[in-house]
Formats: sequence, C-alpha cells, structure tokens
Amino acid sequence: MKPHEHAEAFGSIDGELRIGGMPLSRIAARVGSTPFFAYDRGLLDARVARLRDVLPPAIELSFAMKANPMPAVVHHLASRVDRIDVASALEMRTALDSGIRPDRVSFAGPGKVAAEIRQAVAAGIIVEIESATELARVAAAGEELGLTPSIAVRVNPDFAVKGSGMRMGGGPQQFGIDAEQVPEVLAQAAGLGVDVLGFHIFAGSQNLNADIIAEAQRRTVDLVSVLAEDLAGELRYLNLGGGFGIPYTERDRPLDLDAVGQSLHELVDDVIAPRFPHASPVIELGRYLVGECGVYVTQVVDRKVSRGRTFLVVDGGMHHQLAASGNFGQAIRRNYPLVVGNRISEAGGDEGVNVVGCLCTPLDLLGDDVSLPPAEIDDMVVIFQQGAYGLTASPTAFLGHPAPAEILV
Repeated sequence: MKPHEHAEAFGSIDGELRIGGMPLSRIAARVGSTPFFAYDRGLLDARVARLRDVLPPAIELSFAMKANPMPAVVHHLASRVDRIDVASALEMRTALDSGIRPDRVSFAGPGKVAAEIRQAVAAGIIVEIESATELARVAAAGEELGLTPSIAVRVNPDFAVKGSGMRMGGGPQQFGIDAEQVPEVLAQAAGLGVDVLGFHIFAGSQNLNADIIAEAQRRTVDLVSVLAEDLAGELRYLNLGGGFGIPYTERDRPLDLDAVGQSLHELVDDVIAPRFPHASPVIELGRYLVGECGVYVTQVVDRKVSRGRTFLVVDGGMHHQLAASGNFGQAIRRNYPLVVGNRISEAGGDEGVNVVGCLCTPLDLLGDDVSLPPAEIDDMVVIFQQGAYGLTASPTAFLGHPAPAEILV
C-alpha cells in the first residue's frame, strides 16, 4: 500500500492529516511537543466491528496487550473484546484496572517467575504454562493460596507456518511445550490440583496470506484433537493464536480477512463445534487490532544537503520507533509509509530525501530515499502503521532523549 492510501484511512482537512477527526496541528498543540504517538479510537472501533462481522459468532476475540499496552488503549478495547492476553505483571495490572473480568485474562510468555505467577493465581487469571517448571510454580502458588489455578498449556506445534514475519512455533522454541511432551505434562498436572482448561497454539505472526493462516488454523485444530485425548476433563479453552498481518511497505497487500473468516466459519461449524462442544475458540490479535490505528509524529528540526543527498533531521527516531528503522526483525530494510502531515494535499514525489532521527548512529533512519513534497524546518513527518510495537518495543533510554507522549483521540 502507498502512503496516500494510509492517509485516506485517517482523512484530511485543509491540507492536514486528521487523527480521530482532529487536525494534526491541533493534536500537536494539545500534546505540547513532538514527537508523539496518536491513536484513532474510531479506527479501533471500526477494526473490531469488521472482525465481528467476518469471524464466526462463536469466536472470542482476545487483545494481545503486548502490541500496545497504553492504558487508554487497553481500557478502550476492554469493553469491546472478549479477552485480554498479558505477558508481564505490569500488563496484568493494566488489564485488571480496565475492569475486565480476571477469568477473561490470560498470562502467556516464557520465563514467568514465581512472584508474578502467584499474582496471576491470586487474581484468578488463566496462566498459560510454557514448561513443566511453570506448571510446578502454578501448583505451588495454588496450594499456598488455597486456590485451584486455571491453566492452559501453550503448545509448540510440530509444524511451522510459512510466510510469517516472526516464526514462533515449529522446531526448537523457547515458546510453549513441544507437542510430543504435552501428554507427559498433562499427566503431571492431573495430580497437582490445577484446572487444565485447554490449549494455546500460536505458530507465527505478521502473516498476510489468508490461505496460510487458514491452513495453520486447520492444523492447529487437528493437533488439539490429538492432545485433548489426554485431558482429564472437557476441552473448554482453545486459543488458535492469531498472526494476522498488516501492510507495512508499498509491496505489501492487505490480508484478505473475508477469506480467513470463511475458512474459520467452516472450521468452527464442521470441526470445532462437533468435536469440542464445551470449548470457547479464541483468536488472539494484537497488531491486527491496533497497528493501523496509530501514527508516529515527529518534527523536522534541520534540513541539510550532504554531497547531493538531502537529509530531513527530525526530533524523533529509532529510540521511539525501532521497527520503522528496520531494526526489529526485518531481513531486508524497507520504508514504512510516511508523509508530511501538515502538507497532506500537496503532490508527492517532488524530491528524494532521507528522513533521519536525532541519534548518533547511522541506524537511525526512518525513511531511505523517500519521495516527499519539499519539507522545511517545523514541518511534521507522520509515519503510519504505528499502533503496534512502537514505543514499548523501542530503546527509549538510548542517549537520554525525552520520552514521546501518547494520545488516544
């Protein structure tokens, strides 16, 4: 997708990009300084509504908070989704503060320590165990507190998902329990006073191919059908993962959500409902829910020409948005879509420039030879697709620059 296509999703007024219906300059005045992240609540609502329209009614929608743990975003989504997934004690507290029921919160991720497991058990949160060690820690917490912990087993499947930006299943992994080891772990759980609700299988993220996602979901259900034979009781929790991608570069095409939904309808009606009548199938999404709803705004502080190349130096950079610099898992660096936000109606392609940040490293590159209208000092550069894995996934302490603001508009 091209930058102007992303801009159209937000809209513009009097030559300025709008976020949440508000002109960019007004948001900047409200925030007080650049750089900042702005998230559009209307686009958040539209994305949830679109998912509800396409996915089967039986599917429960879970928000993976790691994608964007800003409290205002979490609180906004808490009343619109069915579940929230967390990956730390701080995220756990943020989720509980949103008012969502504790039993609608799941706690996943490797390396859970005893103290945070104890907090989760005390709160009544589902702990998704990723090892036999975690199982023992959950059981110990339950015995100490006089509670029966609710757990799910996160499974490292015996298959990998092609086309994912980040592969998190198949082969040796720090994530989950190898599928072939699950029966032994379930046998251990049977005598430990825990309530095993079911399974979570998440094989990869950032996938734009609907056929590959559908195949992964089918294989996931087939695997769960085998693993469920060793469950002591009925399967009640079936987290199919997510992995829905969003287009970050011009070569990317949006995910065909209708095709994913059609396949899921068939899977739920023909397989999941007959085999697991007591199970709640879950799709867990982070990036797909929030990624396209946010922008990163940074101001031009210098314009310089070096041996024929024009550089726009901005007051932000990779310390706030590591992924846009190409240093967050990209095999080949590609530009994220960006525009001059206060000149949105001007024709692009007038000059090729490099948009660089204020850090003392050549890695701090936000736009490499991008075509923009001539930009001057004080103009605002807006980078799209910034609602997920932005501020909290970046090295904010590097060089000691101030942290950017965040605003939900």
